[in-house]
Amino acid sequence: MTDTASRPVELVVGGMTCASCAARIEKRLNRMPGVEASVNFATEKATVRLPDGTAPADAIAVIEATGYTAELPAPPEPAPGAEPTAERSRRRAHGASLDLRLRVSLALAIPVAALSMIPPLQFAGWQWVALVLATPVATWGAWPFHRAAWLNLRHGSATMDTLISLGVIAAYGWSVVALVFGGAGMPGMTMEFRLLAEPGSVGDELYLEVAAAVTVFMLAGRVFESRAKRRSTEAISALLELGAREASVLRDGVEVRVPVGALVVGDRFVVRPGEQVATDGRVVEGASAIDASLVTGESAPVEVGVGDEVVGATLNAGGRLVVEATRVGADTELATMARLVEEAQSGKAEVQRLADRVSAVFVPVVLALAAVALIGWLVAGAGAAVAFSAAVATLVIACPCALGLATPMALLVGTGRGARLGILIRGAHVLESTRRIDTVVLDKTGTVTSGRMSLTDVVPVAGLSRDEVLRFAAAAEAGSEHPIGRAIAAGDAALGHRDPAHLTGSRDGSDSVGRSSTGETTDFSSEPGGGVQAVVDGRLVLVGRPGWLADAWAIGLPDGLALARDELESRGRTVVAVAWDGALRGILAVADEPKPTSASAVAALRDLGLEPVLLTGDRDAVARTVAAEVGITDVRADVRPAGKAEAVRALQADGRVVAMVGDGVNDAAALATADLGIAMGGGTDAAIAASDLTLVRDDLAAVGDALRLSRRTLATIKQNLFWAFAYNAAAIPVAMLGMLSPLLAGAAMAASSAFVVANSLRLARFR
Repeated sequence: MTDTASRPVELVVGGMTCASCAARIEKRLNRMPGVEASVNFATEKATVRLPDGTAPADAIAVIEATGYTAELPAPPEPAPGAEPTAERSRRRAHGASLDLRLRVSLALAIPVAALSMIPPLQFAGWQWVALVLATPVATWGAWPFHRAAWLNLRHGSATMDTLISLGVIAAYGWSVVALVFGGAGMPGMTMEFRLLAEPGSVGDELYLEVAAAVTVFMLAGRVFESRAKRRSTEAISALLELGAREASVLRDGVEVRVPVGALVVGDRFVVRPGEQVATDGRVVEGASAIDASLVTGESAPVEVGVGDEVVGATLNAGGRLVVEATRVGADTELATMARLVEEAQSGKAEVQRLADRVSAVFVPVVLALAAVALIGWLVAGAGAAVAFSAAVATLVIACPCALGLATPMALLVGTGRGARLGILIRGAHVLESTRRIDTVVLDKTGTVTSGRMSLTDVVPVAGLSRDEVLRFAAAAEAGSEHPIGRAIAAGDAALGHRDPAHLTGSRDGSDSVGRSSTGETTDFSSEPGGGVQAVVDGRLVLVGRPGWLADAWAIGLPDGLALARDELESRGRTVVAVAWDGALRGILAVADEPKPTSASAVAALRDLGLEPVLLTGDRDAVARTVAAEVGITDVRADVRPAGKAEAVRALQADGRVVAMVGDGVNDAAALATADLGIAMGGGTDAAIAASDLTLVRDDLAAVGDALRLSRRTLATIKQNLFWAFAYNAAAIPVAMLGMLSPLLAGAAMAASSAFVVANSLRLARFR
């Protein structure tokens, strides 16, 4: 064993049938020196942190010695749409086996129950027919429970299967003894269904219907759980299967169809209208609208052009694109989403750890209570039938399965639903954080605002129109790569006028930005920190800072425009001046505008009881203008990157529980410092790595959705745990007192697990 691991290793665990199985494996693994392990019953996986010098094979050996199977996960499928992995095939085969056992057992158990509970149907010798029909159910049908109980017994432990197996064997065995050695086998024997066994009855009571019905109820519960787990865990597979199967790669100018798994970074591939983007990349040719709803949940298509990033599995809804692959395989955003979802589903909340501890000791306690019920009723003189009925009902009614499923089932469904909505929850601990949050700190640039400059105002001198000033300025800035220049070049569209091609002045309206309305733009040059100059239609046009025009060209602002400039700058706008023919013609203002949904998103956060705080390194005037537009009153401006984490700590020192929302490298420290870090999906890898929640949608409105989903998931977990604890607390004493028949006890036990699963599945309808 030469391989070592200093990071978590994931193992696929087989043979677990209830939460106490997971607790046993986790306990054994954690006894290994330096090992930290967490076993999740719902996902059937163990996350094991191994110290250097300990190999995964050592952990596998411990799990196998405990009575279960374990293996490293199969390697990822080479491409979406490939054959199912061995793990998925195994789960489906197990589900099919349970389905078959349930169908056959149900067909045989129905006549057994009818004969046992309806006296008019009890013909001479009916009890022997019931025995013949019940035998396959109590043996073959209940075999998964008997087998698991035997394996656990060999390793000196008891689980939920032990209770079920004992209950079925006791009910069946008692009936056989009563038929062979008691009076139950006599011709003409009849039996009525009673909720309580009658005191004084001896060896003539049959419990064949109990053995058959309990088996059916337990199998039905397992089938329900298996289907729900399979459907929930397939959220990961569904994510990966969203992608394209093939790509049209350009080889020496010729399109060649290749599997997506064959793509490498740097390949250029064609995406036609209606096709999916094969993998993450950058547009190098063409322009189109991209429908990202399958990946992000965002319904509105996004316009992309040369230089824009696109995500694999999104849909090209417009023109032809040529995309250069930047990330392939396991590095793509889709694969990263799937990995984050799987990690979250494998985690455990603190409430689940409590349930695990309870489940670990629950089965021995129930066995002891069943023995107490049996002996107590015998000592009280109630008769063997009453004592036996109370003991079996106590065994069957107990339900640690509901305790074990309470958290993982809700987490499975909640995180799976979140992934389809573009909300990635890092782990179960995140859910508990969302409940306590009372303050949300919002980064400005790229989070509340678009992160891109856009034109907001045009103020011409008297006698000129806004259009004319804007046309000359846009034509002069057409060759600029500066963000302010690009904002001006696209300004006509930003102000709601005509198509951006209008800014070029092209006669047919189809050329790209680069010509004035009446002629060519030539002799473009720029002055760093000052502005640009270009000849437009034979006129020298200057666009830049008012100070640059005054110092370098002796062109100052008239009084009216100076007042307008001061007013615009007081609102946080960046002002540039436009001049031609040696005279000032007007001023333009640009700003990083709030996203269209930011104001409603802030209102939604307030509705959740959260106080928003705007935190930015930008100027105070700019920050307060943006804050006023979106409805934020608490503004912290002029904060350097290193100071953002300090600002979060200051809020925490005031007793606040803080969530931080950001997207940049400068937000990473603050995201990690906050009680809950939320990274916008359009942000940097550093920000995403430091966060607890990642929003694939680059939309502040998704923050409220994420918090609502997290809180709803946590509430579902608590509902499940309350039901599981309350059920056992109430049901076990009732069974011990002989107030429940084993038949009803089995139905109630199965119903409790079904309730937990069904309650969790409600999260799949979250909007």
